[in-house]
Amino acid sequence: MERTFINEIRENDIVEGIFWVKEKAMPTSRTGNPYLRVRLADRTGEIEGRIWDGVEEFADLFERDDFIRIKAQATSYQDKVQLNIKSLTKAGEDEVSLDEFLPSSARDPDEMLAELVAIVQGIENQYLKKLVMAFLENEEFTTQFKRAPGAKRLHHCFLGGLLEHTLSVVQLIQKLKGYYEGIDHDLLLAGGALHDIGKVHELTYERAFDYTDAGRLVGHIVMGVEMIDKEIAQIEGFPSELAMLMRHLMISHHGQYEWGSPKRPKTLEAQILHHLDDLDAKVSGIKEFMHKAEQGATWTDYHRMFERFFYMGEGEEG
Repeated sequence: MERTFINEIRENDIVEGIFWVKEKAMPTSRTGNPYLRVRLADRTGEIEGRIWDGVEEFADLFERDDFIRIKAQATSYQDKVQLNIKSLTKAGEDEVSLDEFLPSSARDPDEMLAELVAIVQGIENQYLKKLVMAFLENEEFTTQFKRAPGAKRLHHCFLGGLLEHTLSVVQLIQKLKGYYEGIDHDLLLAGGALHDIGKVHELTYERAFDYTDAGRLVGHIVMGVEMIDKEIAQIEGFPSELAMLMRHLMISHHGQYEWGSPKRPKTLEAQILHHLDDLDAKVSGIKEFMHKAEQGATWTDYHRMFERFFYMGEGEEG
């Protein structure tokens, strides 16, 4: 049977398939009877489901973060579609393809990696080039790098998002080449390619996008510095000042202390990297937010982080 994704479900549809249980609760109805409420998710969105009969029996079959196979009817409640679940079983891991439950980049990760490698191959400083390629030629690293999201919720929140964001920042750096005098383009390019590498260890993306223990306790900035220090130690003759400037790019790219940056940018390259990183993250985050708006809407919902609504235009008449 062809899979039905959440964004395809319409009122009165009969829905059969596997979904990820994002939330699970057992509240009480107005009549005093318990019912089971679940929030189900796949890569296209989320939908609420409810079980009214056999509540305790079904509740024992699964937990939050499990995958369940359901049969349900789509109904409308307060102008929103939800699922009236008639039956369910817990799905086995061998029945699940995670790519169906986590959103992914529209671009092919191997193609993006090849583009990134092609750009950094143009780095003329051999020490910086060796440093960057030590990561991009490491299969263990690139396997994670091609799959990791760019963030948990703010921008590039999809599989392959970290690579897509990194490539975008590097491409922006390329567009600035030769525009400002006195900029070490090689240093800026290396910083752009490596600034977020710690996120392969900061974020987890097996069931949902979240932080690892190390991500919460240490963070990608510190982990990224540790990673480049380890590789720098393997490159004979790597200049100490160049290593210091690379560390500064890593620890200052968030720009402000309140944004988690241990240091504010104190070189031109660091200042440029911070602004390009911030620009790409915000443009992507806003576009993703707009994409979630109702079809035909002129304005988005209120964005809590940006503390504003965003205008999307009147759209096409038709």
